[in-house]
Amino acid sequence: MKVLAAMSGGVDSAVAAARAVEAGHDVVGVHLALSRMPGTLRTGSRGCCTIEDSRDAWRACDVLGIPYYVWDFSERFKEDVVEDFVAEYAAGRTPNPCMRCNERIKFAALLEKALALGFDAVCTGHYAKVIEDADGNRELHRAADWAKDQSYVLGVLTHEQLKHSLFPLADTPSKAEVRAEAERRGLSVANKPDSHDICFIPDGDTRGWLSERIEMADGEILDHEGNVVGTHPGATAFTVGQRKGLRLGRPAPDGKPRFVLEIRPKDNTVVVGPQELLAVDVLRGIKVSWAGLPIAAAGSGEEFACMVQVRAHGDPVPARARVQAGADGRPELAVSLVEPLRGVAPGQTMVLYQGTRVLGQATIDSARSAAWRGAAG
Repeated sequence: MKVLAAMSGGVDSAVAAARAVEAGHDVVGVHLALSRMPGTLRTGSRGCCTIEDSRDAWRACDVLGIPYYVWDFSERFKEDVVEDFVAEYAAGRTPNPCMRCNERIKFAALLEKALALGFDAVCTGHYAKVIEDADGNRELHRAADWAKDQSYVLGVLTHEQLKHSLFPLADTPSKAEVRAEAERRGLSVANKPDSHDICFIPDGDTRGWLSERIEMADGEILDHEGNVVGTHPGATAFTVGQRKGLRLGRPAPDGKPRFVLEIRPKDNTVVVGPQELLAVDVLRGIKVSWAGLPIAAAGSGEEFACMVQVRAHGDPVPARARVQAGADGRPELAVSLVEPLRGVAPGQTMVLYQGTRVLGQATIDSARSAAWRGAAG
């Protein structure tokens, strides 16, 4: 099989490519240049896609004896990931740029180009598993190492994309084993730290980064009963669940800290309240997609049991879900959580599971708390 290995410059993608070579595939390595002005060096484990990363990817391909290319996807990344990130924050939502990158860059733009060039599959270092059912249809499942499982950020993959996806690390029991294997293979990235945070905001200052791209204006901070308790320099700089940096001029009657419950960009207000009101039990999801063929209930509108995960490293919680028609006629997910979740914000992605299988995903459009509904009457 002719395989295009996406080489990030990290240890996972390097070992994944090595295993693809060892399996007998015809492998070509490619590093995606996602910025026209990449940083010269990483800062610890922050960020990715730097000049250093491209060089590490080249060194790994050299050790493996496979061809290496750099493809410039910077314009596509800017439009589909960075600009989407800014637009979502401007609309009062909290997006997940890694989901958008996997959806629109690594498994849309990259796979599309790979197939056009005659490749059969794209290989990545993600910790996730693709399993074929009795009819040969592909399903996405959690990796063997749940601590490193990345099936959440791959929940956007479609049935067609799964046909051309290769995840050689699926059954690896631990990240330590991957590093040990890289060491044995002579890969210089064996002890390279994992990247984290948003790659295009390597210093981690999301608020400062957004303030340079979104026009900020002073506005009011309200408590959950509608009382003005402070002011802010711009509503879009806040996220649901935030506690620090509120600088409230009026303390809560019970003296307890308050948290951001809601962001209202239309009137530039931020709503705060007690921590218990962060717990939500009803979610509505838009932009629904299915990882593999959808289950029968997706077409019938019947309610089905599932587990819901709303963060890459969050714990899944039991839920009941059903597909319904939205106001625009497009399918939506209506989800009732058996166990409430805290700090869920519109714009986040909810991924649905049954056992280890990823059913699909949706972007959270609203997250409601029964307690708040009761308090509001």
